[in-house]
Amino acid sequence: MQAHPDADKTLKLILSRLDDMKAEETVTIDLRGKSAFSDYMIVTSGRANRHVGAIAENVTKGLKETGIKSVHVEGLSNCDWVLIDSGDVIVHVFRPEVREFYNLERLWSHNPAGPQAV
Repeated sequence: MQAHPDADKTLKLILSRLDDMKAEETVTIDLRGKSAFSDYMIVTSGRANRHVGAIAENVTKGLKETGIKSVHVEGLSNCDWVLIDSGDVIVHVFRPEVREFYNLERLWSHNPAGPQAV
């Protein structure tokens, strides 16, 4: 499946902002063909609550500056887990222990053929 050209542009902007803010262990999950609500999901970590909040605010500011007005943000009050939904790209910014608990990468990167023997 082909992503919207805007989705690829948005993805590059977000990844650049995450890099600028020293986000850690950033993973991009391609949702094209797996989800009707988004083309990409990004999962990343900040070192502490303040870092998570700063990352989320920087990404949100960048999205709005490029003309994406319908950005939805949740979790900024606690900064344990902040969700940024720009439509084509969804970003999850976690504190490391919260990320480990929810393990979204495993949930979205599962093998569609079924469970693997370990």
